[in-house]
Amino acid sequence: MHRETTHGSVAVSINGLTKDYCALRALDGITFTIPEAEVFGLLGPNGSGKTTTINCLTGLSKPNGGTIRVLGFDAQSQGLEVRRVLGVSPQETAVYPYLTGEENVRLFGELYSVPRRILAARVDYVLEKLGLLDVAKHRVSKYSGGMKRRVSIAMALVTDPKVILLDEPTVGMDPQARRAVWDFILELRDEGKTIMLTTHYMEEAEELCDEIAIIDHGRLIEFGSPENLDTKYHARDLEDVFIQLTGRRIREGA
Repeated sequence: MHRETTHGSVAVSINGLTKDYCALRALDGITFTIPEAEVFGLLGPNGSGKTTTINCLTGLSKPNGGTIRVLGFDAQSQGLEVRRVLGVSPQETAVYPYLTGEENVRLFGELYSVPRRILAARVDYVLEKLGLLDVAKHRVSKYSGGMKRRVSIAMALVTDPKVILLDEPTVGMDPQARRAVWDFILELRDEGKTIMLTTHYMEEAEELCDEIAIIDHGRLIEFGSPENLDTKYHARDLEDVFIQLTGRRIREGA
């Protein structure tokens, strides 16, 4: 069930984003905005341009054209300011296996200069919310894949960022863990955070997202709330919309 959104201040603005890899145009004029305090889904088949968009937003890749702003900061010329307000959990889980869950999260907070007087409380808070407090002192090498994903999310959130980017956040999680993550995402939104996520689980997008953008072949092909898109395409659900727009052929690529 989605709330009524009032589009106030803009958290993320992407305007005319293009990216070329030699002769391949990976992004072709992508444009959309994300209001503050919204869960926004970036959806698309493998090879559609999602990862390239994320890499440009986080400063890992330099676009050939267009602009990206995060809370007013330019992602290319003000990368330090963007990193201070942005929390990122990448698709490839990046944790230190021989540290404990607690040590991984605390280390990330220290790298981002979270004040010591509040760091311990922040670490406990995100671990508790993600159901990891009981195993926080165990080495991550002993964790399941889904638990490692939750550690990665905790690392992104320990800095208390205003804008949160979650790339396939619930891959490998059991239903209980997935539901806990969903609940936490909605709680963060209600606290005023802006969350941008990618997912291949259409149920997840339908449950969480206030608005979604669907991209394919580097172009934005649709934009709107899940409910409005279901109605527009006379679809049973968002998965049906997605298939109608992108086709049924299995795609190659990441």
